[in-house]
Amino acid sequence: MRVIIAGGGIGGLVAALSLHAAGIDCEVFEQSPEIRPLGVGINVLPHAMRELTELGLQERVCAAGIVTQELAYANRFGQIIWSEPRGRLAGYTWPQVSIHRGRLHLLLLEVARERLGDARIHLGARLAGTTEDAAGVTVRFEDGRSARGEVLVAADGIHSTARTRFYPEEGPPKWNGAILWRATSIAAPVLTGATMAVIGNRDEKFVVYPIADLPDGRKLTNWIAERRVDPNQEWKREDWNRPGRIEDFFDWFKDWRYDWLDVPALIRSAQSVFEFPMVDRDPLPRWTHGRVTLLGDAAHPLYPIGSNGSSQAILDARTLALHLATQDDPVAALHAYEAIRRPATAALLEATRGDGPDVVLDIAESRAPDGFADIEAVMPMNERVEIATHYKRLAGFEPATLNARPSLSPPRRAA
Repeated sequence: MRVIIAGGGIGGLVAALSLHAAGIDCEVFEQSPEIRPLGVGINVLPHAMRELTELGLQERVCAAGIVTQELAYANRFGQIIWSEPRGRLAGYTWPQVSIHRGRLHLLLLEVARERLGDARIHLGARLAGTTEDAAGVTVRFEDGRSARGEVLVAADGIHSTARTRFYPEEGPPKWNGAILWRATSIAAPVLTGATMAVIGNRDEKFVVYPIADLPDGRKLTNWIAERRVDPNQEWKREDWNRPGRIEDFFDWFKDWRYDWLDVPALIRSAQSVFEFPMVDRDPLPRWTHGRVTLLGDAAHPLYPIGSNGSSQAILDARTLALHLATQDDPVAALHAYEAIRRPATAALLEATRGDGPDVVLDIAESRAPDGFADIEAVMPMNERVEIATHYKRLAGFEPATLNARPSLSPPRRAA
């Protein structure tokens, strides 16, 4: 079997590594002429770290980021609403890792080149179209190149060419009225030194967590300032990733100073700021069309709530590889993959539209808009626990269930 992967992002590269590990020939075609360390911080949750561990990458990923110890939620006054241990401290067999997205991407690219060989990774290849027959699919690229395989995996992002081909009337991603300003700063450790903190409420939110240790004890710190506006107002919605200006959002957060974090100082020390509208797309009725299927953001772009975007792409990739490796009919394998992953990600998409686990911020705000003396009187522990546990179940990383789940690593096919 030979698999063509359109898209050399995190999902596409993990798919390639997983197929290669299973003894399946594959090639990656990435539309960018150069893969650079773009983006800011992401979290690789334990269910995704399990998959990277089974690919032999845990040590390298942990060394490139921060092994997360804690998740904390606080109101806009800096009062802690909820905190919980993360990764192994929470009973998982695998860690959670906070890491620069670009650093993880380059790490996966390096490993893919080591294992598959440079000849299997192609850059500057934008998907143009496909032609199918009874034996396979011929994939055409805009620069005139072509490739042949039994299936095509379209992991070509939120503006997927393949998705547009199947759903030409869908239009652009859906904006919910929230704008994210994302950046990194060099700063002193926050709380445990490996804490991800989410502060504020649905309309004004600040997220902060470290993504690398520095020699002087400080941290390369990822942060996100989020502000919700009227979605009907004119905003630069066509600009999905553009340089941002601190003066556009600073005043909303200028008084957010706590004994454990100085938000305005962190903002002022930004190395560079990028502006993103918070967008997603509605769930699709199907991902698989003949010998072509979708993966990652091409299939299910999610709001960046609950730290699940890249983790879900990794789960897609591993599930797809498992079914391609264990079924004789590749088209049936694509449908089996979709039958598992499409309902799961559709439910997660709806949860993120409802703020996912971040809903604890909104509940605390509605019940105690001026802060609180005792969080237990505002929001009992069992309620907070249930919110956190429900999201973990939905996203597939409730500790006991994940630890007991069978591996997604298939037996290697004979050469």
